[in-house]
Amino acid sequence: MKKELPFDKFFFGIIITLLTIGFGVFVSASMGILAKNTDKFYQVLFSQIVLGFGLGGIGMYLASRIHYKVWRKYAFYIFISSIIITTFVFIPGLGFSHGGARRWLDIGPISFQPAELLKICFIIYFAGWLSWVKGKVSDVRFGVLPLMVLLGIIALVLFKQPDTKSFILMTISALSMLIVAGVKWKQIFFVGGIAIVGLIGLSFFTPYLKDRVRTFIDQNRDPTGSSYQLQQSLIAIGSGGITGRGFGQSIQKFSYLPEPQGDSIFAVVGEEFGFIGSTLLVILYIVFAFRGLRIANNAPDQFSQLLVTGLVMLLTAQSFMNIASITGLFPLTGVPLVFVSQGGTSLMFALFAAGIILQVSRYKKTVSTPTKS
Repeated sequence: MKKELPFDKFFFGIIITLLTIGFGVFVSASMGILAKNTDKFYQVLFSQIVLGFGLGGIGMYLASRIHYKVWRKYAFYIFISSIIITTFVFIPGLGFSHGGARRWLDIGPISFQPAELLKICFIIYFAGWLSWVKGKVSDVRFGVLPLMVLLGIIALVLFKQPDTKSFILMTISALSMLIVAGVKWKQIFFVGGIAIVGLIGLSFFTPYLKDRVRTFIDQNRDPTGSSYQLQQSLIAIGSGGITGRGFGQSIQKFSYLPEPQGDSIFAVVGEEFGFIGSTLLVILYIVFAFRGLRIANNAPDQFSQLLVTGLVMLLTAQSFMNIASITGLFPLTGVPLVFVSQGGTSLMFALFAAGIILQVSRYKKTVSTPTKS
């Protein structure tokens, strides 16, 4: 086995920087809740600190210490378990609805979204599968077809909730893993095309998706209804100008922005820190992605390379999906901004995924050099 090295301190530093900035922005954005409902503010703060930072920090530490090959050994059982756990949201008394979606499990004093667990477990299993088939991955029967079957199973569970955004993120992660595994580009485009056509077709029969697509196409169609969040987000970002109003000085978060500490938190960043602050945050996510992909490139074997690629793309795609939806470049999705937005479950599993990446960064592939005769 390759010699264990210290984990990638630069990558760890990026995570800590994002967490520090994120917590500051989260507290500032949450002042809008405090002004209206003190009890809800402390509930949100408790979830973010205890479930997100507390359990997430412990999860990141443990994941950074568990050898990455353990995940491959139990990948199938991990994935099946995550599918079963995700279906628990449909059990009365255990799963509960919020905002018209049934995505949460209520376990004692905490609640969490099992789809966050499913995303990571899917990547673990698919990385295991691709590393097992190896050279056969370009054969449709071993690469594209198994992925279609897996995505079909996941769609049955997620679309019922409904949770389209998680399905999109898993598809993006899986396609990036196929690229790294060496699948032909025409097969990549085929899978991506099928997914896009399927989602477009689904939007015609799903009212909330249809409404979001129509709002994306015509952002002024219903400024007091379906377009309200986007309109207010753009007003917040625009009022920030180049340098912003200053930390804690957002006006939109008090009475106008829906979920300023959650889905709309990037709008608060734009208003308080302006174009410069928003750009710096985007650059941090880009650096996070490039450093993570560098870890994947230096990973000691194919499984670890695919695992890190999938996890990095999952976290990066989610971050940019949030930013794009709040700035009107993508339909509103409701995904949290990684390491920043409210969402104890999202933060907990994001840190757990980061811990796995840090674990892999302890090992480097070795390049054999020819010996002189």
